[in-house]
Amino acid sequence: MSSLHDISWADYSALSIEGKVPLLARPDGMPFHTLFAQQFGRKELDRICDLATKIRFIAKSRDGMDFLQGLLSHKRAMIYFTQPSSRTFLSFLSACQILGIKTGEVRDAAVSSEFKGESREDSIRTFSSYFDLIIMRTQEKGLAERMAHALSQSDRPVPIINAGSGKDQHPTQALLDIYTLNRSFEKKGGLANRTVMYVGDLARGRTVRSLSNLLTNYEGMRHVFVAPPQLQIGDDIVAMLKARGNEVVLSDDMRAWLPRVDAVYMTRIQDEWDATKGESARIDTSRFKIGAAEMALMGANAILMHPLPRRDEISTDCDSDPRAKYWRQMRNGMWVRTALIAATFDCDDMILAWRSRQ
Repeated sequence: MSSLHDISWADYSALSIEGKVPLLARPDGMPFHTLFAQQFGRKELDRICDLATKIRFIAKSRDGMDFLQGLLSHKRAMIYFTQPSSRTFLSFLSACQILGIKTGEVRDAAVSSEFKGESREDSIRTFSSYFDLIIMRTQEKGLAERMAHALSQSDRPVPIINAGSGKDQHPTQALLDIYTLNRSFEKKGGLANRTVMYVGDLARGRTVRSLSNLLTNYEGMRHVFVAPPQLQIGDDIVAMLKARGNEVVLSDDMRAWLPRVDAVYMTRIQDEWDATKGESARIDTSRFKIGAAEMALMGANAILMHPLPRRDEISTDCDSDPRAKYWRQMRNGMWVRTALIAATFDCDDMILAWRSRQ
């Protein structure tokens, strides 16, 4: 099987994402570097979701937690976050702790050698000398990908997990979203043949791009994108979904769709990407918010999700509604990221074997 070690950066970067995916995989199909949502087909999604549930079960007991913390106690991870984050950072930190991994962190380039003029590429190459895994979040599109290629060409090919890059990809958020959807519907007919509505800043929301892509692994999905025209989903996502046989609806009428969907995925306005200050504030978003009145329009078995942080797009009045899953969604992130790291280091069989002895 070809890998990143066998291809030049020029040839690699000329490939489509679908062409890159096999180069990022191990022989068993699981990612070595986790960079794109497209790396996860249905088999890999089921594997990660099942592993996350098993880890949750094992972690309920002291003996189980002691077992988990011994699995990777010989490994070290660098958590390199130069874009602000709390949930993603803490969930990855907790995931490492659950597996016994020692961690280092950089959360501000001003406290690293980048302050002295070192390139980010050199900083990351330095981290690979000390750590066995690099988890990175950056505003710079493509940085995780470039470094995955560089490290794979080196004599120390340390795996990289993309924890959010630019406006493009957030694969581990999509994994935890899939896990949340699966658990929400596992006793209600499963995730296939569902209608998911995405609301808010869809043009710049990398979570929506990644999640909608992963949902194409389930049969009969319908995607309803609801946003002001300036913030509507990109044509590339629409084309991709249609090419995979999914139904796509573009709308600006959230209330009309609320009674007809199985899941609502709310997003905040991503004004950190504004080209000019105050650009987003001039867009009327008043019709793209959910409170008690909007929850009353949703079906009894529908769910409400949000990748967080939220602003005013979901009222706190909704928090106690059992259909509101965003706090559970956040906790699921810890378990899914634990599962992904365990799978990256090929610990699946040991985890399964522990459960079989109980």
